[in-house]
Amino acid sequence: LCSLFQSCQAAVTKWMASCGWLLQAAAACGQGRRMLSGAFQRHKAGQFRLSQSCGGLIPAGGALPRLFYNTNKRLSAKDSLLAEEKVGPLTRLIEALGFTGPLKYSRWKVKVAALRMYTCCVEKTDYEEFFSRCHMPDTLNSWFLVAQLHVWMCLVRMKQEGRTGKYMCRYIVHCMWEDVEQRGKVMGINSSVLKKDLRSMVQHFYAALFGYDEGILSDDHVLAAALWRNLFNRSCEDPRQLELLVEYVRKQVQHLDALSGEHLLLTGEVSWRPLVESNARSILQPSAPVYNDEGL
Repeated sequence: LCSLFQSCQAAVTKWMASCGWLLQAAAACGQGRRMLSGAFQRHKAGQFRLSQSCGGLIPAGGALPRLFYNTNKRLSAKDSLLAEEKVGPLTRLIEALGFTGPLKYSRWKVKVAALRMYTCCVEKTDYEEFFSRCHMPDTLNSWFLVAQLHVWMCLVRMKQEGRTGKYMCRYIVHCMWEDVEQRGKVMGINSSVLKKDLRSMVQHFYAALFGYDEGILSDDHVLAAALWRNLFNRSCEDPRQLELLVEYVRKQVQHLDALSGEHLLLTGEVSWRPLVESNARSILQPSAPVYNDEGL
């Protein structure tokens, strides 16, 4: 019994010591809460004094008034990047598998419009004027360099039209490679040589797209460098030629932005401003499109 009583007494002593430590910790926590509460009250009082000293411009909450940041101007699709279209999970699954989901217009209409747009790139462009003013040789490669510049400007415009515009971009590029291959065969280029040239053109095309995208989003120096690398093949020695092409690209992109997206998706008809004009800064407002019963 004596040993049992001693062991119980030792356990009680340890329990009291533990309770004392917990009480001290609780007291410290309470003191800490009181200190934080006091600091918060002083902080609020300091903010109130700052608000009074600033004439009420800064509220006691510490945040600036919303009227300093809010604006009633709403950004249009041309002023900002077009938001991605909201699609359902089934459409996302279909496109993840490599297929095309439902579009705004039927696929055959979009394909016909893409073919027309590419035709406008190669038939409504004065290549002789480009070759003459830019001192470019009259070859298939020079024709391709000028054509890909106009195709790129169409791709920039159509990517603003959501998923349907992106599908149209794919078919425009498809039409371009079909046309390049057919032109090479008509010119009598050997099949093995043509295949090698096409592989080189593909690499050059996607590198040019990256450079032109960077240039159109940057200043004229970056755009001029992209044109010097891709269009002139690093062989331009006259800065006036670069200045002319930079002005041409800027005004063409601005002109394409003024065209209706519905008009482009349904018809694919684009017009190009001349390479040299007296008032390059003016915008030629296109006429309103007219559609038939089939939407074309």
